Amino acid sequence: MIYLDYAATTPMSDNALTIYMKAAKNAFGNSSSLHDIGGMAARTLQASRKLITDMIGGNEKGLYFTSGGSEANILAVQSLLNGVDLKKNHIITTQIEHSSLYTFFKSLQIRGYEVSFLKPNEQGFISIDDVTSLLQPNTGLVSVQHGNSEIGVVQPIKEIGRLLKNRGVLFHSDCVQTFGKLPINVEEIHVDAISISSHKIYGPKGIGAAYINPSVFWQPVIPGTTHESGFRPGTVDVPGAAAFATAAKDISASMHTNIEHYLKLRKEFIDLLKPCKDRITLLNENNENTLPNILSLLVDGIEGQYMMLECNRFGFAISTGSACQVGMQAPSRSILALGYDEQKAKQYIRISLGTQTSSEEVQSFAKQLINIIENF
Repeated sequence: MIYLDYAATTPMSDNALTIYMKAAKNAFGNSSSLHDIGGMAARTLQASRKLITDMIGGNEKGLYFTSGGSEANILAVQSLLNGVDLKKNHIITTQIEHSSLYTFFKSLQIRGYEVSFLKPNEQGFISIDDVTSLLQPNTGLVSVQHGNSEIGVVQPIKEIGRLLKNRGVLFHSDCVQTFGKLPINVEEIHVDAISISSHKIYGPKGIGAAYINPSVFWQPVIPGTTHESGFRPGTVDVPGAAAFATAAKDISASMHTNIEHYLKLRKEFIDLLKPCKDRITLLNENNENTLPNILSLLVDGIEGQYMMLECNRFGFAISTGSACQVGMQAPSRSILALGYDEQKAKQYIRISLGTQTSSEEVQSFAKQLINIIENF
């Protein structure tokens, strides 16, 4: 089976796995315990925390480990809202956020918050003017995803962050898809909080992190919580954190090489699809502001689920959307937001490249994809 769904999850790297096993054997204590074994776990956790915050130009006091990107999203946003004046109950976000945040913001509406969902343009981008037009005196928080996992668009969060900093509005960004793939410096992009995940960068599943600038006031979602400075209840997964930090360090060191690798394979794949160009719509084909490893296609007249199953039958694993929405028959919310109707949106498939994806694999997949289309 050739795996081409790296935007959903990645296999654990050898280095991350090695560190995980070492930490599980030697730093197995509860990091909050005062005995020596607990102290070893605490030191391992602190070293992991510093390694990750150094990557994003942050302060290690602001990083809190979670069970993954979805939990990091929800806890970061709710913790920030808990620290904001109750009168600042207006939130701005987008129609193409990850399902964890989109559904959470919908639930906040039921709780009395006013939430504005920005519609992107036909390429999926949110402009500074879009955000400015919705700002109100009672706007307390803006949350805009850095990179979209389904259509690959990368939003101008540095410009949005500068605007919001000048307006005194808190800014959160879901950076799960971009962490380790694009440079992120929390000070330079003017964000107050970001969310990241381990399993997108060849680390273990079940661990992520939220970063909140230590100068920003927040309140715990669950009062009385002691772990992670009150950010999240439950014993911290120290081996997971150590493996997460290892994977982050490794992918950061090879980031620019990986980008060149993705761009080369992307161009090759697009060229190979030319025999079927009248049947395929490649989203954001010529746009530079997209994640280089994600290729989003609409195959005319063929539903994405059929394409996925046929590709799987021939040994290729691809996706029809976010892995967090598996089993849902509804078309991709991100594709609908671009202006496509439901029938067209159901024709969406996503190919996402990994660091180990080879040119031979891309050539083989393109050949099989064309064969499926021509024989439908």
